[in-house]
Amino acid sequence: MVVKNLISATISGLLLSAVVGSAPAAAQQAKSLASDSAFIVKAGSAGVLQVKLGQLAEKKGNSPAVVEFGKRMAADYSKTNEELKTAAKQAGFPAPVLSRQDQQIFDRFNSMGRSSFDKNYMAQTVTGHSDAVRLFQQESKDGRVQSLKQLASKMLPEMEQRLNVATETARSVGVDVAAATSKSTEGSASY
Repeated sequence: MVVKNLISATISGLLLSAVVGSAPAAAQQAKSLASDSAFIVKAGSAGVLQVKLGQLAEKKGNSPAVVEFGKRMAADYSKTNEELKTAAKQAGFPAPVLSRQDQQIFDRFNSMGRSSFDKNYMAQTVTGHSDAVRLFQQESKDGRVQSLKQLASKMLPEMEQRLNVATETARSVGVDVAAATSKSTEGSASY
């Protein structure tokens, strides 16, 4: 009887140590997946916002450069959003949706008059694309879900190109690009 209890206690102890020993690893894995999840949430919401703002720029833009830029962003981000949606599904994350914060940004631009739209839209776009470049750089470097890390690496040059085009277009309508970029580094939440 004593031997039976001793064996039972030993087995229980081994099982408990196995569970406790794996807890830090599970916590680390959950933390790693949280950063990948945050990438999908932020990139997905920002992509949806870019499509909506691009469509709005087609309607409200005064400058032909802004109208054309908006049209390009709506088309480019529609494709990007499909890739993000597929990647999220494959990685077991929910499909990206527009966050409340990005909805507020859209609402602000939707209610904005045409006379102030171009400069504000382009400043927001430069800020957003600066944030996107950093987000995609971080995921391509530190991502734990391999498919998302590869997608971020693949899309990073596109994000950098979009930032360059946004910067050029913003300058063409008189936006202080340095000020828009400094807003981004201060922690803008558009991406």
